[in-house]
Amino acid sequence: MPEQKPVACAECPNHAECGGKNVELVHRLAEKMITEEEAYYVAELFKSLSDMTRVRILFALLGGEMAVCDIQELVGVTQSAVSHQLRTLKQAGLVKYRRDGKSLYYSISDSHVSTMLATGLEHISE
Repeated sequence: MPEQKPVACAECPNHAECGGKNVELVHRLAEKMITEEEAYYVAELFKSLSDMTRVRILFALLGGEMAVCDIQELVGVTQSAVSHQLRTLKQAGLVKYRRDGKSLYYSISDSHVSTMLATGLEHISE
């Protein structure tokens, strides 16, 4: 198979030879590429899932709304650790809470969280 020469590209700065083998594909996908801001927020979302305790808390909350002390018992970490991790998850929009008197009850914020967790578990099981 003959070596493919770099393609002069009208879309590249100064019409440089970009060296790509599929210039049309790159240009078509560039129209759909996420912005830097979107990439930042997706990266931040996944950072919030990068801690084993936070992931275990989320899986616990898949079973329904729970108080901090119940999460603590189920996950097996201190109440302080649970509260700290819940704060991170709340800031990431992954959990929500409601207040009942002095107690806070946490739950998964929406079905997207459940889908992400199920997909992650399915992925590692293959």
